[in-house]
Amino acid sequence: MELEIPTSEAMEKLGARIGALCTGGEVIELIGDIGAGKTTFAKGFAHALGIEDEVQSPSYTISRVYMTESGRLLAHYDFYRLSDAGVMRSELQDSINDPQTITIIEWSEIISDVLPSDRLQITLNTLMGEEREVIIKASGPHSENIIERLT
Repeated sequence: MELEIPTSEAMEKLGARIGALCTGGEVIELIGDIGAGKTTFAKGFAHALGIEDEVQSPSYTISRVYMTESGRLLAHYDFYRLSDAGVMRSELQDSINDPQTITIIEWSEIISDVLPSDRLQITLNTLMGEEREVIIKASGPHSENIIERLT
């Protein structure tokens, strides 16, 4: 699925649309350069889950975990500053394997061997100004179901 997103507000709304379709156990891989809108997407996603906390990029903290209204967790990882995931690899595996946790991962290249085969891969490409091209790919039945319900 390919979309053109004209503004940061529209990016946040896309995040909210996808977040509203997630029930737990999903893994979302966000791919894009710095400033492409990954954190903006994550903010909308979190708000759709009823998270009222200020959603921030985990670039410096590596991970942030938020509690949803329903008691599920949203785990947001950013491996941009790491050349080796080290101990974070184990934490990430726990998150991915927890059916009550929805996991969003940015800069996933160094932990690609840990990623499940069924995940939603969202690529954000910068066009002009705030405009973005968004490419959404599913790699398994659960994530394919999300795309089907999104359309």
